[in-house]
Amino acid sequence: MKTAVPCYYHLDVEVSPERVAQVRRIMAAHLRYWDLETLVEPVCQGAELLLRAIDEHATDKNTSIEMWWNRQYVITAFGQNDRELWPDQDLRACLVGIAALSDGWGCCATAAGSKVIWFSQRARAGERAPLVPTAPAPTEREALRVPREMPVPVLVGPEGEVPVPALTGHEGAVPDEWDEAR
Repeated sequence: MKTAVPCYYHLDVEVSPERVAQVRRIMAAHLRYWDLETLVEPVCQGAELLLRAIDEHATDKNTSIEMWWNRQYVITAFGQNDRELWPDQDLRACLVGIAALSDGWGCCATAAGSKVIWFSQRARAGERAPLVPTAPAPTEREALRVPREMPVPVLVGPEGEVPVPALTGHEGAVPDEWDEAR
């Protein structure tokens, strides 16, 4: 079941090779907390691609990461203040990978001169695990053994008569006092 309430998470990071794995675990934990287990892998792969590209190409390693869940999409945005980092030149390979992993992505500049790179992942309601057929449980008739059919002795007949017992084929099964009543 998907979370019904929109969610937001913000993280400021100084990117380094050690921090990439740590940020990936933090983002995965938030997605699981938001009950978005199916989006953990694609969102974290995209974030890891961007963080590694920023670590490799940027001179200013400080970046801001934001995640929004709006009940349909998880939007992940990275704000970078490095004026020398150009997404179309330095981050081309990273953006190609993000485009392959995500449902939408983009890049824009802010008034302060920083760059924002974002991507989105749609939570698909139709994704379900395939059903595995199970063997049917036995019905009550199959589970309980039906006793073999035997005539039931009638103890009192009409008008108070004592009938002959219906048990046959069993030696000594009829009490002696019943023989006297015959």
